[in-house]
Amino acid sequence: MLKLLALDRFTILLFVMVLLASVLPVSGQAAEVFSWITTAAIAILFFLHGAKLSREAVIEGLMHWKLHTLVFALTFALFPILGLLAKPILLPMLGQELYWGFLFMCFLPSTVQSSIAFTSVAQGNIAGAICSASFSNIIGMFITPMLVTFFILGKSQHGFDPTASILQITLLLLVPFIVGQLLRPWIFPKMQKMPKIVKVFDQGSILMVVYGAFSSAVVAGLWREVSLSTLLLLLLACSVLLTIVMLLSLFIPRWLGFNRADQKTVFFCGSKKTLASGVPMAQILFIGQPLGMIVLPIMIFHQIQLMACGVIANLWAKQAVHTEE
Repeated sequence: MLKLLALDRFTILLFVMVLLASVLPVSGQAAEVFSWITTAAIAILFFLHGAKLSREAVIEGLMHWKLHTLVFALTFALFPILGLLAKPILLPMLGQELYWGFLFMCFLPSTVQSSIAFTSVAQGNIAGAICSASFSNIIGMFITPMLVTFFILGKSQHGFDPTASILQITLLLLVPFIVGQLLRPWIFPKMQKMPKIVKVFDQGSILMVVYGAFSSAVVAGLWREVSLSTLLLLLLACSVLLTIVMLLSLFIPRWLGFNRADQKTVFFCGSKKTLASGVPMAQILFIGQPLGMIVLPIMIFHQIQLMACGVIANLWAKQAVHTEE
């Protein structure tokens, strides 16, 4: 329980941001300034991600194309299919905006840091996890807007053009990442002297975005529209979705003959969705929409996946130790 609580510290801060936004929402001119500061923090975060990622690990990981293909299929095919199939059930239960958020969550790429961390704890293929999770985020900058356009905004906003959104996402996330990769020989040695800097920007930028998003949602009347029963239904929907995907991520690699290390990598990379990239994407894609309700599903799913993966990674780590003994 203590390990789970330590893992969950960030989630406690997320709920603090939601509570703060509910009591003291930022609005008006202050909200615009806060948005610019948040955007700068996100750009710096992806610059640091680019500088941190080892090129050798990328080259080594790229060789394992079967693993990456399976993770890609789980992330951008299985999740969206399950989200779309759930529409007849979830749309009447959650309402349009929360279902949009649930579907948007299904369209997002995998996480990077937690996928790699859990794979490392469970003694999986770390190089494969680094490459697969990073590739998922890079390709997701293009695939996610297209899926959102076709299945969500294309039906609600006639004439919506995804090109501008993809360009904004590229400038905000991909360009800083590439610049970080190019400057890695000079930046990474300095980052090693400050090992927590990526975590600070990672968590800090998300907390800022969540506070801003929920501030605007509270001003627009979020808590008058979302009841406790609706939140519980959303929690149940996210739990069921994660259970289905985890079971398939566990058994499909076995059926395909992957070794034990690769099975763990597929499990941790293919069953999760990113909050770090998801919230900035939502800001760009859902302009004029109730952003607080859009990002609420990924916030809840993010918490559930961290707890579940933490328990499973520790269990597999203990099994590996016993096997070696």
